[in-house]
This record gives sequence, structure tokens and C-alpha cells, in this order.
Amino acid sequence: PAPAPRQGGVQPVSAHRSHQHQTPADSPMSRQAPIPGIAAVIAVASGKGGVGKSTTAINLALGLRDLGLKVGLLDADIYGPSVPRLTGLQEKPQLTPEKKMIPLSRFGLSIMSIGFLVDEDSALVWRGPMVMSAINQMLRDVAWGTLDVLVVDMPPGTGDAQLTLAQNVPLKGAVIVSTPQDLSLIDARRGLAMFRKVNVPVLGIIENMSYFQCPECGTRSDIFGHGGARHEAERLGVPFLGEIPLHMDIRSTSDAGNPVVESEPHGPHATIYRTIAGAVRDQLKDAIAAA
Repeated sequence: PAPAPRQGGVQPVSAHRSHQHQTPADSPMSRQAPIPGIAAVIAVASGKGGVGKSTTAINLALGLRDLGLKVGLLDADIYGPSVPRLTGLQEKPQLTPEKKMIPLSRFGLSIMSIGFLVDEDSALVWRGPMVMSAINQMLRDVAWGTLDVLVVDMPPGTGDAQLTLAQNVPLKGAVIVSTPQDLSLIDARRGLAMFRKVNVPVLGIIENMSYFQCPECGTRSDIFGHGGARHEAERLGVPFLGEIPLHMDIRSTSDAGNPVVESEPHGPHATIYRTIAGAVRDQLKDAIAAA
């Protein structure tokens, strides 16, 4: 008989077997309990911080909303929650009679974050089990209602919290966010490998801060290099979802709690995010249709 996996560890996956070739019985996903009412849960992840993952996550969620889907956004970054600032929401969630938290609502999204429950300046000094308990509570003790897609803004990195979350949440796929430079791509590669280890389909890679276009003269500058994420996606055999420029409007609207897909819906940046959202939606069609 095959040896039992170590408690808390990740079952080894043969380098010659991808998630497309595994049967449900082989996959850790087969032991996951779905979240009632949610057709598809997807992760937006990065191998490191500082690549614009949270801004990408909320604008992707808004792009999916614009395509006619019912969308929720879960901020699972316990140590550095960004969604309260990105949405301008400050109030605490109310409880249902069954003691479930009611997600806050803005921009037509159902939204939950640990930042709604603690002060913005508080430092959460929690060990891994407490972090996972908080994330599971925000997933399963929240009255999400009926959603086509729940976008999970993951913590950066590839540590225990990320692995455990990937194994315990019924993820239909993951989107990897990277910048073009080599250091970010190395970390993105690790993040992609982590999801493959736990048999979560990688929906694709986004190159964020792909280039800078001067708002005055229109000159384009590849500050961090260019095209690295596209090349990496091709090398690893996953979809390349698109390039998002480094632009002051994306930064300023995010800081103001009114992301660019919402505040400038007919602008070029909103168009980019909606195009990426369309590529993600197309890969989730079967899961949404089956719900």
C-alpha cells in the first residue's frame, strides 16, 4: 500500500502527471467541501508582495461583474488587508440570526476582509493555525448568498498559509500576478508550482506594471523590462492573460477607494481588466453552468 501523507503536508505529485490527467480520487480537491451557493472560487496570487495583486484582484472582480456575473471578493491577506482601503469601506459586518457575518456591499460586489474586523493600524501577530482559522471563518461563516464567482485575494508568498488554503478551499483555478523583472518572475514561478502541487488549475499569468506611458507626451517606457510574464507563461504552458500598465490613474483611483474599472468604466484600463476577466470567465464556464 502507498504510504499515508504526512499530517499537514502536501501529497507528492509526480512530475510527469499534471492536474489535467488526474482523476478526482487522486486530487486533494476531492476532499474539499464546496461553499454553498458559490459556483466557482478562484485565487489571485503572487509569489511576493508589492506587485499590485490586490489592485488586480478587485479590478478583476469588477471586470467579471461587468460581464454579468454575480461576484464576491474575499480579502484573505490577514497580515496586510488592502480591500478596506481599495473599497473605501470601514464599517463592521452585521450578523444574521444564525450568527453568520453579512458581507459588505459596494460596486455590486459582496466583500469580506479581516480589515473590517480590526483597526487599520493594528498589528496581527498570529501563528499559522490562527490565520487559517480566520480565513476559514470568513469563507464558511459568511452569508455569501448565491455567487457565480468568489475572487480570493491571497496572501503573497508560498508559505504554509497559502498551501493550506489551496488544499482546503475548493479552488476552480488561480491567477498569478507578476511584474516583468526577473526577481518577480522567479517568485511567480514558485507560486505557480505551488498550485500545481495541490492540483489547482492555473488560469493564467498577468503582467502588472508592464510598462509606463507618460500622460503628458505618450512616450512608453519599459521601466521593469517588458514581456517577461508572457514568455514565462509560454514556457510553462499556461495562458497569458494580459498586460496592465503602470499608470497614475490605476494607483490614484485605488488609493481613493474607487478602483479604475468602476471610476473610469469606459477608459483604456477598464477595457484591459474586462478583457482579462473575459479570459478567466471562459475558463470557468463549465463550473458556473453546473452550479
